[in-house]
Amino acid sequence: MSTPKIVLFYQFTPLADPEAIRLWQQALCEQHGLRGRIIVSPHGINGTVGGDIRQVKRYVRATRSYPAFAAADMKWSDGTGEDFPRLSVRVRPEIVTFGVPEEVRVTAEDGVVDGGARLSPRDVHDLVAARGEDVVFFDGRNRIEAEIGRFSGAVVTDAQTTRDFVPLLDSGRFDHLKDRPVVTYCTGGVRCEVLSGLMRARGFREVYQLDGGIVRYGEEFGDDGLWEGSLYVFDSRMTVEFSEHAAIVGTCARCASPTNEVANYPDILGRELAVLCADCRQEMGTVAVERSAP
Repeated sequence: MSTPKIVLFYQFTPLADPEAIRLWQQALCEQHGLRGRIIVSPHGINGTVGGDIRQVKRYVRATRSYPAFAAADMKWSDGTGEDFPRLSVRVRPEIVTFGVPEEVRVTAEDGVVDGGARLSPRDVHDLVAARGEDVVFFDGRNRIEAEIGRFSGAVVTDAQTTRDFVPLLDSGRFDHLKDRPVVTYCTGGVRCEVLSGLMRARGFREVYQLDGGIVRYGEEFGDDGLWEGSLYVFDSRMTVEFSEHAAIVGTCARCASPTNEVANYPDILGRELAVLCADCRQEMGTVAVERSAP
């Protein structure tokens, strides 16, 4: 009997020939019948793939056999077997599209150069215990993701895509945070590897990144820590919860009822996604569909 699994991973490391890596990854996924999305760039690799657990494990072993990817942190979750409609393996200038590839410096030893200091989930709790309300959680995801789940009291920007973050930082809107301890966070950690460095380069003096992202935090503390709500994911599941008592922090865009569900729903504002309760989704005939990662 097939046991579907999804693995999320990334590795910042210089790649001299991203196209060769793309061809290898494409062939590897096809060999094992996996679907998902993989982005390769001169800065490294970022991927989410799913399939039968035995085939995913073979894929992980093969990927880690490449020395540059040997230390890649693989984050596992349960799949449905229909999590991705297809396989997409692409080469892009950045593995996370902030739109400033020239600002990102990567080495084999350090990954992203001059990024924020890494904090484990327990380190984050220790920082909050020591510094209290002075600590700022800064959400490094798109706004729609934060609408259904976020750290308590977090700063949530108006970013619709990852490309929006640099203009937002350069606007001065968050300059009042430059002297406070800022903990950046995102789904699996990849966006904050870059975001924390971009913030440091713009004068934020004490910047941290949640190592392993919300996924690792949820694995350790579930819904019994500082996290509130559901986690948006970039596959057909759309959202996942860390426990059966996850808080509901979202509000339906159509009827304003509490919900943590997200669906494809172009509205009068032209958005492609919205928080939408089950009743409204059924009434509108709206189907939740997979969206591209940022």
